[in-house]
Amino acid sequence: MNSNDRGRVAARWMPALALITGLAAGLSAAPTQAAPHRHARTRAAADPAYGDSAEVRRFADEASARRDLPRAWVAMQVAQAHRIEAVRRLVMPPPPGQAKNWAAYRDRFVEPQRIAAGLAFWRDNARWLNAAQARWGVAPEIVVGIIGVETYFGRITGGFRIIDALATLAFDFPGGRSDRSAFFRDELEQYLVLCAREGVDPQSIRGSYAGAIGLPQFMPGSINRYAVDFDADGHVDLARGAADSIGSVAHYLAESGWVAGMPTRYAVTPPADAAARAALLAGDIVPAWTPAQFTEHGAVLDAAGLRHAGSLALVELHNGQQPPSYVAGTQNFYAVTRYNRSSYYAMAVIELGAAIAAAQAASAP
Repeated sequence: MNSNDRGRVAARWMPALALITGLAAGLSAAPTQAAPHRHARTRAAADPAYGDSAEVRRFADEASARRDLPRAWVAMQVAQAHRIEAVRRLVMPPPPGQAKNWAAYRDRFVEPQRIAAGLAFWRDNARWLNAAQARWGVAPEIVVGIIGVETYFGRITGGFRIIDALATLAFDFPGGRSDRSAFFRDELEQYLVLCAREGVDPQSIRGSYAGAIGLPQFMPGSINRYAVDFDADGHVDLARGAADSIGSVAHYLAESGWVAGMPTRYAVTPPADAAARAALLAGDIVPAWTPAQFTEHGAVLDAAGLRHAGSLALVELHNGQQPPSYVAGTQNFYAVTRYNRSSYYAMAVIELGAAIAAAQAASAP
């Protein structure tokens, strides 16, 4: 950070020009779920602040050295963060014994109201979707699908203070699951870097219980690495700015290995032999098998899948007590899972996007 940046921090935040200002205004203006917002504010006031604890002092020492931030400012900001018990509960996995159900998961997202909202979003932002496809090669329906699944096109962006969520998960990550506190400590640092660079108050921004922000629900580190000023207005706005959100999602996917023009998946009938099926499933969502190898193992691809030039993954989606569903996922399927490492998430994005694209095509003159 240069001397001008330090002066901005010391002056206690000049009015925003850039990203987080848009986020702060957007999160207050955009429709969100009211209950989580009220709940977050109540808990932030009731739960204890971290204050001048040894943990905060150690974090301030390390973050200021790594990120070239004023130590006193880092300590002051983190000391005002609150431990939020709701965050610790929400980050936990579902109770064991609950069978995964792709059909039920799909129905949460691929439904008439969300499709209608997506069609309106597409119409309003066709210029930016086309421009993103021209620049990064990412299909518009995938960008629309991600924003639709993540935040219902900006209707549900979260009501937790980002600094509370990140501090809680950095310093008090709950037991009972793999410890990700190191990841959240890094995201807390990234968040402070972001706020210092843009000259805004770290106490003011709200988002998800995991610290994600805006229409595309980017974590602070992803904002610093991938967010773009797609409409060239001088700042990046991921809360109200559809253009910047579209460009940032497309940029993220391109950096995650998206291949222009490649389908995301093909229809496939899995091998009847359990051992052959298990062999193809061993790689999970990572494409590692050629179409010829699929055939050798007894899987039956559709005609387009047989012509595919790259590798494929056999993706299994459980349907509760009903038989699983299967698709042959491509490199682009895998790229979507880089946004959220879940085949169920990727399929929801793909199918919601496809339904909106169909509605868009049907409504075109």
